[in-house]
Amino acid sequence: MNNLFNYVDRQSPIHRLTGATKFVCLLLWSFAAMSTYDTRLLAVLSVASFVLLKVSKIRWKDVSFMLGFTAVFLIMNNVLVYLFSPDHGVELYGSCTYLFGLSGKYAPTAEQLFYHLNYFLKYLATIPFVLLFVCTTNPSEFAASLNKLGVKYTVAYSVALALRYIPDVQREYHEISQAQQARGIEMSKKATLFNRLKSAGTILVPLILSSMNKIDVVANAMELRGFGKNKKRTWYMGQRFRWTDITAIIICIILVGVAFLCNYMNGSRFYNPFI
Repeated sequence: MNNLFNYVDRQSPIHRLTGATKFVCLLLWSFAAMSTYDTRLLAVLSVASFVLLKVSKIRWKDVSFMLGFTAVFLIMNNVLVYLFSPDHGVELYGSCTYLFGLSGKYAPTAEQLFYHLNYFLKYLATIPFVLLFVCTTNPSEFAASLNKLGVKYTVAYSVALALRYIPDVQREYHEISQAQQARGIEMSKKATLFNRLKSAGTILVPLILSSMNKIDVVANAMELRGFGKNKKRTWYMGQRFRWTDITAIIICIILVGVAFLCNYMNGSRFYNPFI
């Protein structure tokens, strides 16, 4: 069973950062990547995101499904963009350079391919960092660090419960799927894609009912324990902010500054090598 959006407990410098630090860095990193189309900066961010995955000791099999799903979505998105707007890059960069001696509406141009490269790099710079945040952040510690930043502890705890519940939903889906297959419903690769999707739809009803029942149990348990009565609470998984946390945030702030500097030097969000 593939685990999606699940905390992976490893010993690495990324894991030792507080959850709030990683969340702030995620926001700053994503803002830096999305605020510019400068190919040079996007390439650096893309390489750095995979380097950070390596440093965090997150293995390929831990994130292979999500990376593969993202790759398929990205390829389809690029194809659709090219089909519906094959001259978008030409309009953005203000020039038209046909390739391979071809011409016409769907003839490849250097400007359009360069735009698709930047589009690809944007995803490549952000998606691995999102997976890095999810796989290296303990939900309980994340809630504690959010509370230290001033977020109300009831809100922080709700976030922690949501992150904790994702693996439970995956496990229940897998168990229900196995039970359905034991009753003769084919859901393996032997069945056609349509039949597999149809069979997967039958799992949703028992999965939703089971989820609602668990939510009710957790809500009652928290209410019986007086959750939310006091203005403050203690945290078992709380961590202190270290110099490494401050350094990580400063580096991400610098990246945002570099993105704005690139936009200023380029005269727009787009780096144009065709002028």
